[in-house]
Amino acid sequence: MEKTFIILKPDCMEKGLAGQVLQRFEKEGFQIVACKMSKLGSAILREHYAHVTDKPFFPDIEVFMSSRTVIFVALQGENVISRVRDLLGPTDSTKAPAGTIRGDFGTDMMRNVVHASDGPDTAAAELKRFFSDDEIYG
Repeated sequence: MEKTFIILKPDCMEKGLAGQVLQRFEKEGFQIVACKMSKLGSAILREHYAHVTDKPFFPDIEVFMSSRTVIFVALQGENVISRVRDLLGPTDSTKAPAGTIRGDFGTDMMRNVVHASDGPDTAAAELKRFFSDDEIYG
């Protein structure tokens, strides 16, 4: 079984959508194998977004992602990485079709409700970054 990592982002939490988003994942047959709430600090955000820290928009990401608590979730299921990304729709919520999570709940490129790993290597690194081995139960 494949595992992936998601973050229910500040806009998801602000709008009270965590339950609805998690329900969509569960309806697809994915199992929640780890879950915790945290507030993201600068150090972890710089590590997580290392690929864009030199971009002019990174300070906006940092302010947004540290603006309130978020929920980290590890999901497990068959082809979970690609299937979660299909459920989410494109990163830019304005281009996401209705029926996708971002199309239904997101507002733009950053306020798109959920971060999700984009491949097996990324998922493994992100799961390790946000969960210890004894916090994942699948």
